[in-house]
Amino acid sequence: MATVTLKNVKKIYPFVSGEGKKKKKKKGEPEEEKKVNLQITEQGVVAVQEFNLDIADKEFIVLVGPSGCGKSTTLRMVAGLEEITEGELYIDGKLMNDVAPKDRDIAMVFQNYALYPHMTVYENMAFSLKLRKERKDIIDKKVREAAEILDITQYLDRKPKALSGGQRQRVAIGRAIVRDPAVFLMDEPLSNLDAKLRNQMRAEIIKLRERINTTFIYVTHDQTEAMTLGDRIVIMRDGYIQQIGTPQEVFNNPRNLFVAGFIGTPQMNLFDARLVKEQDRYFVELGGIRVELDGEKRERLAAKGVESQDIILGVRPEHTQLVESGVAAKVDVSEMMGSSVHLHVTAEGKDVIIIVPTTDIKGYYSMGDTVHFSFNGSMAHVFSKEDEHNLEW
Repeated sequence: MATVTLKNVKKIYPFVSGEGKKKKKKKGEPEEEKKVNLQITEQGVVAVQEFNLDIADKEFIVLVGPSGCGKSTTLRMVAGLEEITEGELYIDGKLMNDVAPKDRDIAMVFQNYALYPHMTVYENMAFSLKLRKERKDIIDKKVREAAEILDITQYLDRKPKALSGGQRQRVAIGRAIVRDPAVFLMDEPLSNLDAKLRNQMRAEIIKLRERINTTFIYVTHDQTEAMTLGDRIVIMRDGYIQQIGTPQEVFNNPRNLFVAGFIGTPQMNLFDARLVKEQDRYFVELGGIRVELDGEKRERLAAKGVESQDIILGVRPEHTQLVESGVAAKVDVSEMMGSSVHLHVTAEGKDVIIIVPTTDIKGYYSMGDTVHFSFNGSMAHVFSKEDEHNLEW
């Protein structure tokens, strides 16, 4: 078991054969400063910027973000598959920057399984142990124990081509388990599976985590995986860490507009609104209604010295309520989801989703119907229009 520490870790991909270097710009031409939202320097493209993270022993950390944000690059630097340009990586207090991948006591599960097609399941799982010249009886014991944990004992004599996607992923995980690593790395292991199988495998990984009791670093672009699996979530964008916290912390207290929009399904509703300070009280004004923010929010805003200003207001769909008199909205689509109805409406010039429990539905909503909604002041999030940061934090 192990702790993992990344200190000011940076990854720069150098330009190849002069490609990507800044061209001489003609007079009057605007200068290109960014490409695919990543910073361009004289050294190359910066994929990961000053990454700082302390991972406790046996903690399950999830790196999450959109494609190209640097999460897989960070994982590969921990694994030793990518060189660290700047900064330091420690595993169990030992500097690992120049240590070969095979000597880092880590095991990695890849997105595409990476199984040997000519070997059986048993041979795939035993391969790393054979390289380490383990005794045959120990190899057999470890392989069969891992197969039992993952419920793939019946497939040990099969080749990968005879297995489904979910079964292949279990084999890939089993191959990593038998090594008994100090750190378990997983790079989008469920992205190739269908939705139902992903749900099943998520549950399997949660159970697996309890049984093998090691440190996990898990990469995904799926925020549902991040919320259900992680002890803490690291949300990344364009090579930078946006926020680190427990799933509940990042859901309840997003530090900026990106985190607010990325975490939560359906996505948070955003409005142009006005924050009004009156003595020691704060109100949000939107579409003719005024909602007072609750005590905790009021205290945090006051501590930051926040004054009245135009803001971006965030309210999650599940935190909106239909009311007799509130913000007017026109129904575009009504989706029956079983326990709730998702109303897609247009309000204040924005596309908005309102989630209404079926127990609260008073009738059928058709396209073009007008409804009114409001929200509780304890569930409103206020963001700066200038830098998009949460004004409470």
